[in-house]
Amino acid sequence: MLSNEKTQEKVILVAAYTGEPEEAEASLDELAELAETAGAECVGRITQARESFHPGTYIGKGKIEELKILIWETGADGIICDDELSPAQIRNLRDETEVKVMDRTLVILDIFAGRASSAEGKVQVELAQQRYMLSHLAGFGTSLSRLGGGIGTRGPGEKKIEMDRRYIRERISQLKKELADIARHREVTRVARVKSHTKVAAIVGYTNAGKSTLLNTVTGAGVLEEDKLFATLDPTTRSLVLESGQEILLTDTVGFIRKLPHHLIEAFKSTLEEAKYADYIIHVVDASNPAMDEHIKVVYDTLNKLGAGGKKIITIFNKMDLVTGDEVFRDFEADITLHTSIRNGEGIDELKSALEDILRADKILLEKVFAYDEAGQIQQIRKYGELLEEEYVAEGIRVKAYVPEEIFRKVGGAR
Repeated sequence: MLSNEKTQEKVILVAAYTGEPEEAEASLDELAELAETAGAECVGRITQARESFHPGTYIGKGKIEELKILIWETGADGIICDDELSPAQIRNLRDETEVKVMDRTLVILDIFAGRASSAEGKVQVELAQQRYMLSHLAGFGTSLSRLGGGIGTRGPGEKKIEMDRRYIRERISQLKKELADIARHREVTRVARVKSHTKVAAIVGYTNAGKSTLLNTVTGAGVLEEDKLFATLDPTTRSLVLESGQEILLTDTVGFIRKLPHHLIEAFKSTLEEAKYADYIIHVVDASNPAMDEHIKVVYDTLNKLGAGGKKIITIFNKMDLVTGDEVFRDFEADITLHTSIRNGEGIDELKSALEDILRADKILLEKVFAYDEAGQIQQIRKYGELLEEEYVAEGIRVKAYVPEEIFRKVGGAR
C-alpha cells in the first residue's frame, strides 16, 4: 500500500569557524532548530576550525571525506552549512557529496516562506528568495531544480527554478515597486500617528523570546504563539490604554537571529524600520536561554544597523520562572529593566507602570485656569494628555494635566 505521507528529509549540519568553538557549537545548535522548524531531521554534524573558510568548498578536503562517510552511514539527503555559501562552494560541495547542499540563508528563507501570511509578508519573502536565487544561479546551474525551495517545496519552489537571470531581475523590479507602495502606505500611517500625538513602542528581541506572548497578554492581539523560531512573521500593531488613560501603540516585529541574511534585512526593511520610527523600544530577552548574552548583542547590533539606536529602552528579562540559580540580569543599554514571566502574567503590572512613566516623562505638566469660553480647549487635553485634576471655580476651569509639548504650546502658551 502506498503512503501519501511526506518523507522527512535527513540532513547533516556543517560548520567551519574561525572564532571560539563554543560560539560555533551554539550557532550550530541554533541551525539545528532552524532545520527542524523547516521540517528536516538532523542526523549528524561536523565542525572544522579554520583560519578562513575554504574558498572552493567551505570546509577542507579531509573534512569532506569525513562528511561523505557520515552521509553514507546516516542515509542523509542533504547537508546544511552554517554560513551563506558562494555559488562555487555550493556547486563543488554538491559534486563532492552528491547530495543536496543548502546554507543557513536558504533554510531561513524557507521558514519565512512558510510563515508569511499577509500580502506584504509574501512579497517581502519572495523578494528575498529571488535575490538569493539571482546571486546563486551559477552555483546551482542545470541542477537548480534540486533546490526545491529549500527543505520541502514552499515558496517559489520548482515553478521559479527555471527562470533565467533576466526574468528574475524583472520579477525583483516588480516586487520592489510593490514594496515601495506598501512603504508609502506605512509612511502615511506614521504621519497620522504623529498628528494624533500617539506614541509607539516597538517590541523587539531574539526570535522565540516571547514578543508575541507579550503583545497578546497586554492587548489581546490574538497573535500566534509557538515555542518555535519565527513563529510569527507579519508585524502586528495594537493599542494599549493604560490605567491613567494614556494610550500607546505596541508593534510586534520579526524576531532577530544570528547571521540574519542580508537578503532578508533588505527585503524586510520597511517592516524592520518599525523599530527605527518607534518612539520607544521594548526589548524582550529569554532569560532562561544559555546564549542570552549573545542574543542581546545580536539585537543591539541589528538595531544599530537599522538606525534605531538612541531611543528609550525597556528591557524585559522574560521566562524568569524557568531560571535556576542566582544570576543577576542586567542590560546596561536599557533605561528600565524588568523581570517577568509573561505567560504566567508575572511582571505585567510593572511593565504597564513603566510605560506610564516614560509616556509621562515626555509630556509637560500644565497648570492653568481656563475661562469658561475656552472650555473647548480642555477637550484636546482630555484627548491627547493625562488629565490629573479638573475643578470649576469662579474664574473658570482649573486644570492640572500632563500634555504633549505641541498641545502645551496651543493651550498653555509657548514653553
